Amino acid sequence: MAQSYDVIIIGSGPGGYVTAIRAAQLGLKTAIVEREHLGGICLNWGCIPTKALLRSAEILDHANHAKAYGLTLNGTMTADVKDVVARSRGVSARLNGGVAFLMKKNKVDVIWGEAKLTKPGEIVVGPSSKPAVQPQNPVPKGVLGEGTYTAKHIIVATGARPRALPGIEPDGKLIWTYFEAMKPDFMPKSIVVMGSGAIGIEFASFYRSMGVDVTVIELMPNIMPVEDVEISTFARKQLEKRGLKIITEAKVSKVEKGANSITAHVETKDGKVQQITADRLISAVGVQGNIENLGLEALGVKTDRGCIVIDGYGKTNVPGLYAIGDVAGPPMLAHKAEHEGVICVEKIAGVPGVHPMDKAKIPGCTYCNPQVASVGLTEAKAKEQGREIRVGRYNFNANGKAIALGEDQGMIKTIFDKKTGELIGAHMVGAEVTELIQGFVVAMNLETTEEELMHTIFPHPTLSEMMKESVLDAYGRVLNA
Repeated sequence: MAQSYDVIIIGSGPGGYVTAIRAAQLGLKTAIVEREHLGGICLNWGCIPTKALLRSAEILDHANHAKAYGLTLNGTMTADVKDVVARSRGVSARLNGGVAFLMKKNKVDVIWGEAKLTKPGEIVVGPSSKPAVQPQNPVPKGVLGEGTYTAKHIIVATGARPRALPGIEPDGKLIWTYFEAMKPDFMPKSIVVMGSGAIGIEFASFYRSMGVDVTVIELMPNIMPVEDVEISTFARKQLEKRGLKIITEAKVSKVEKGANSITAHVETKDGKVQQITADRLISAVGVQGNIENLGLEALGVKTDRGCIVIDGYGKTNVPGLYAIGDVAGPPMLAHKAEHEGVICVEKIAGVPGVHPMDKAKIPGCTYCNPQVASVGLTEAKAKEQGREIRVGRYNFNANGKAIALGEDQGMIKTIFDKKTGELIGAHMVGAEVTELIQGFVVAMNLETTEEELMHTIFPHPTLSEMMKESVLDAYGRVLNA
């Protein structure tokens, strides 16, 4: 007889395992299916290990500018790629074990293998096509394995994978995805990065800090195209000051492979083509949902552009079947997946007051140097909607803490509805802005007005003071500029 649950979640990434924990907290008998590694791509190959790499890059950048802080290093600071990668993998391994602990603590059964939907309320788990890839984290002992399982509610949280362009498919040697870029066995002398979204820019920033000659190719007029143009323009100037080469309104039309190098044919909007030869090419042209081989077609699950179609509570068009996270569409962010999963399972459990997620209030962060963070509408989007707006700006070079840190290049931009005073957008570039942005996210969720922000006391000396100054600037009341 098939083992039965209230909820089965397919995929143990941030969305999946957080959803499993919340389901268990609500008293639902819960199981989670994983084919490769607990924590999913984010913990093992994305959010966490990339930040470990970028931290090493940040320390190296500081060391190389020690003289600016009145410090002298005896000898040259260099990066050992093997040790940098080993630290990153170690961070992932530690957190991977943490997810296993959380599953056990919350009495969530882990089913190891690859799940396929056979009919509503039923899955068959077969052998994994992607066995665990981290030798320090073998398949946990005592977990469930292959077989048939049933549940009143099944949640698909299978995440996404790198998108490949026809003719420029990653080969694991000369053309990398983030998998290979995250664990290089040597440090290339030169790299072409195709795509300037968060993944592309973060790797471009990391490799530049490591001393690599980096060229970024972006199809759109601005790097980080989802960001406010003013912010992305500022970030571009700072990245170029660090030595990155950036070509916008261009595409890689063809890649020729050599014995140990590539030549990218880069076509600009005017039709001109230049050839750029480099040791490696990183393909960072987006991701696509993992919807294949799940049995969705047989059940008639509606999909759109490679993602499962859901309502505001994660429901698909098939009763008892839900989807969350990257596989359910953009924005493809770990924190969106987590919150989406909590909403989904709380709705299933009948928790009162559950409401759909407001995607306009999901923050986005890019951990390059300088960092970029944002929430809400850009200035252009606000104007497209026909809103009358007030815009405030404040530069890092007028903030005492930023100057003391030696991080005086950056900007905070706030956008308000002119009629109501509602904060509708906040955009930042500079040191630690990925930590600052949450202040504006909380403010937007509380429907804070400019008046309330102006009367909030920010501690001195901090970078956060710039947030208030930006608000004051929007209303002609800036104090320290």
